[in-house]
Amino acid sequence: MNKKKILVLGSNGKTGRRVVERLRNNSDVEIRLGSRSEKIPFDWEKPETWENVLKDIEIVYVTFQPDLAIPSAVETMEKFTQTATKLGVQKIVLLSGRGEKEAQLCEEIVKQNAKNWTIVRASWFNQNFSESIFLEPILAGIVALPRAEALEPFTDADDIADVVLEALLNESHNSKTYELTGPRLLTFKEAVNTIAESTGRNITFQGLSLEEYTQMLKEYQVPEDHIWLVNYLFDEVLDGRNSHITSDIEKVLGRKAKDFSAYAKETAKTGIWNS
Repeated sequence: MNKKKILVLGSNGKTGRRVVERLRNNSDVEIRLGSRSEKIPFDWEKPETWENVLKDIEIVYVTFQPDLAIPSAVETMEKFTQTATKLGVQKIVLLSGRGEKEAQLCEEIVKQNAKNWTIVRASWFNQNFSESIFLEPILAGIVALPRAEALEPFTDADDIADVVLEALLNESHNSKTYELTGPRLLTFKEAVNTIAESTGRNITFQGLSLEEYTQMLKEYQVPEDHIWLVNYLFDEVLDGRNSHITSDIEKVLGRKAKDFSAYAKETAKTGIWNS
């Protein structure tokens, strides 16, 4: 029996790493890792690296870096999907951003160019608080963010990876778009308070204007492209458009989505928030 050859782009990322872990438990799959650090490197900014990584691949999981919202993403995704299909890729599973108009343009490109496709749209990850941009403020004991009143259905990266795994391995998910959310809406302050309760630490939340937040990032010498992306997400995406939940995780997996409080309790046990 021939093994399915699956390429995971962004294999070191929050969802990519988890997808790879799950695929390794499947003896019917041959995995190729896609990142700049691999022996056969993949770089979104260097199209000349794409063909070697795509050679003999049947299915691709695409996580685009830094985000599908950036202006160059549409052109890059057009080139990539055309190249992948030309080289024989039979299916593309795309991780997309929920409520991002720019990301939806990239979704349409995948639909037009891929032989088969599944779109997985996700809300803000729970793991942004433990593996990404909010970890350092959590450790410092003060989290200062704009859009303090925004309600977000934070989604767990493990749930996302489980849905992606199903989409990669089962044809029943072809031509489907899934919109993934956690089971309830939370403000950022409520999320931070949940982490404080789970760790037994005193963590303060401070609401800022977007202008104040941008200035703070500049003072911390955060790169300009990162500041642009954060501004976009807080200004455009957290305007209320995503303040509702879906049942797509339960629809695909046959179980409820992980609640933020369960994530906080599990993560607190690792000690990551007490470093």
